[in-house]
Amino acid sequence: MILLVKILVGIGSSVSIGFGIWHFFVPKAWKWYSYIDINATELVVAVRAINVFFSLSLVLFGIVNILLIFGDKSNRYSMIVMLVATCILWMTRFAFQLIYPQGSMSPVLQYGMLAAFLIVSLCYIISLIIIASQKIASY
Repeated sequence: MILLVKILVGIGSSVSIGFGIWHFFVPKAWKWYSYIDINATELVVAVRAINVFFSLSLVLFGIVNILLIFGDKSNRYSMIVMLVATCILWMTRFAFQLIYPQGSMSPVLQYGMLAAFLIVSLCYIISLIIIASQKIASY
């Protein structure tokens, strides 16, 4: 595998895993449930389930990308499929931050998040382009 792809996927995946692990603790750190009506128990359960699913997805996407890029059993097709899915995930997050910004109470936070999402997206997009443009060996 091309060294640049390994570096870029390593960076993007490390950030994905980090965001995923961090996000497991976000509801408690930011007191999410204090904003929900005490009688809305189903909403609390739904928010908890969505956050766990999201957090775990980020961690798993990061791990799978690392395993595919650094493993010696991967094929080009599986790497492309996984990178396309990961690019869609991160570009969607970037688009949401652009259209509906979070952290608007602090420009540093708001634009820092935007920059982080763009950088991670670019790590995966550049890797995808490199792998997709590689010539397939003919037998």
